[in-house]
Amino acid sequence: MGKPRQNKKKTSKSREKSVLGPGKSVSKRKMNEDPATLLEQATVFLQTGQPDAALPLAQQALVLAPANSPHQLSALNTVAETYVELGDITAAKEHFQRAVDLDPEGTIPESQGGGAEKFLWLAQLSEEGGADSVAWFEKGVSALRHIIQTLEGKTSAGDVALADEKKKKMANALCAVSEIYMTDLSWEEDAESRCEALVTEALHVTPDSPEVLQTLASIRISQLRLDDARAALSRSIELWRDLAPEDTRIPDFATRISLSRLLMEVTMELEALEVLERLILEDDHSVEAWYLGGWCLHLLAENQQAPADAEGEDSPEAKRHASLVASREWLKQSLKLYEVLEYEDERLRDHAMELVQEMNKELGEDMDDEEDGEGEDQEGEDDLDEEIEAESDEDDEMADS
Repeated sequence: MGKPRQNKKKTSKSREKSVLGPGKSVSKRKMNEDPATLLEQATVFLQTGQPDAALPLAQQALVLAPANSPHQLSALNTVAETYVELGDITAAKEHFQRAVDLDPEGTIPESQGGGAEKFLWLAQLSEEGGADSVAWFEKGVSALRHIIQTLEGKTSAGDVALADEKKKKMANALCAVSEIYMTDLSWEEDAESRCEALVTEALHVTPDSPEVLQTLASIRISQLRLDDARAALSRSIELWRDLAPEDTRIPDFATRISLSRLLMEVTMELEALEVLERLILEDDHSVEAWYLGGWCLHLLAENQQAPADAEGEDSPEAKRHASLVASREWLKQSLKLYEVLEYEDERLRDHAMELVQEMNKELGEDMDDEEDGEGEDQEGEDDLDEEIEAESDEDDEMADS
């Protein structure tokens, strides 16, 4: 994973204007010292990517909230989530744990600050991982089951949508536990049977979930059942392949990055490249997407295949050459972005450089590199810096509007 984008610092005055309007600062209004109002304002800041502005409001709400009240529970969760955004994991865990103390089973309604979210956060933030993460995930799943049961039989559109949302979250938590049994707890005697039970339940809860089907494929790969893995991955892709880019049913970026890796693992390189090309259209600053695309094209070259858009390449040698040329371009772009964005995955960089050097021996040195020289490389990096800075400014302006 790359370094998270940092929000540009803004003055507290500019943040106040974005929500409260000109001349109405938090300090002047004190928002009637109402915890509910403070939490609403903190949530707005948090949702618009301004956690450093959200934190003092959420902390003030926590101080003002009566002990053991819904407002105290809500404030604890908001403070904790804000600390997650700020990267202070220790403080986040402390506040989530205090929320657990007030709602140990997650049975307090979400409208009163209860529910499963704190357990799921603690599972992901656990430093111990393994069994500790599993225990937190299981508490979260139990709380989600309770919520889903309370919604069963209700027919309003809002209740149906909420039930679907909770089912998806529950299925993802079950898949997360199965992933732990495939990695940290793979030595457990019942690891394989636990994985099967977990993914089976997840499929029962959400039979048409791309994420669950990916987990199923991962399990099948670990079992060396590659045909079954390919079938699951094909089903996963078909669920969203033809959807519009803005459709919320499309898995998130990170999930599709993982999908491309799984596809390459089962020799479905053309499908993997299709996924990665779509990801690049969504975010052309993703170092990992460019790297994986280059690696995928290199695998195609090894099999004397060419990407679907390589027209007129009929012979195996021509297909190999087309894939190698494209592979080098993708990998060069990943390395350029690696430097500009100060990416931290050194293994990715080293592998990309090794592949480029290997292809240079077969294809010859890239003429563009020889002609452009270091000056052009620096100019390209400066252009990327300016583009990234412009996008960051645009994001901040949208947050302040």
